[in-house]
Amino acid sequence: MKKTKVYIDGQSGTTGLQIYDRIGSRQDLELLRIDEDKRHDIEERRKFLNSANIVFLCLPDDGAREAVSLIENPDVRVIDASTAHRTNSDWIYGLPELSREQRSAIATGKRIANPGCHATGLISVTAPLVRMGIMPKDYPLTCYSLTGYSGGGKKMIADYEAADKPEHLFAPGIYGLTLKHKHVPEMQLITGLEHPPVFMPVVDDYLKGMASTIMLHNRLLSGKPSAEEICDKIREYYKDEHFISVLPFGTNPKTIYANELAGTNRLEIIVCGYEELTSVTAVFDNLGKGASGAAVQNMNIMLGLPETEGLE
Repeated sequence: MKKTKVYIDGQSGTTGLQIYDRIGSRQDLELLRIDEDKRHDIEERRKFLNSANIVFLCLPDDGAREAVSLIENPDVRVIDASTAHRTNSDWIYGLPELSREQRSAIATGKRIANPGCHATGLISVTAPLVRMGIMPKDYPLTCYSLTGYSGGGKKMIADYEAADKPEHLFAPGIYGLTLKHKHVPEMQLITGLEHPPVFMPVVDDYLKGMASTIMLHNRLLSGKPSAEEICDKIREYYKDEHFISVLPFGTNPKTIYANELAGTNRLEIIVCGYEELTSVTAVFDNLGKGASGAAVQNMNIMLGLPETEGLE
């Protein structure tokens, strides 16, 4: 059997390592590995980038743009885990559960922009409401998103896991205080909202896992639906999906823990509230469905394989 050649540019970063962990033992793939001392060598990278069938870019934005400029082979297909191309109309947004058309576009696409972790949470609970006409496009949306410290990369992981870490790292930390978090542009574009959401991320003292919550005034929604009706609509939207599921209304846990789905590629949506007010929370792994797991899922779709391959 001819193996698909895969190259991870940025293989030593958090996302790159996670992708390698998920696909390193697969027999249908041949992983191309650049020598550690040559990973910043432009010509060596060019060789690997053009030798692969699938390239994962796990780099800072400028590095991702540079990598794309080095690809001369028209048959190379790219999955970019950076922010660089998520609002670029020439790239396909890599969240297949958005629609059949989105999944089909990924299957045939050459350039896939992997979603941001916080963006995955907000978009997964907001886009269905906008697309079904429940949430007006001019809705004043707010969202807070709780994440484990692994999302901050190697330095943040080292800071949180240090034996002598400072006292403040034991408490939740609110950041992105300019309200211009780098994921906001893709949140607005992919949901179809006319105005950017007020988005507040929070990092806490646990490794991985994310809980992204939007809060709704039902009177401002079309038809003034109850929380239960909103839940039923989102459940119907995702009824055929494997990795995204919605808890039936009324079966909600008393407490939502952000690390509940750590280590998986699943995303679970929990709707709470009543006739006046509703909260919708997406719980998932920021390194799984929020990063490397989503990237592998997109690769599987591009290769015509079951989406679950190597992810369960």
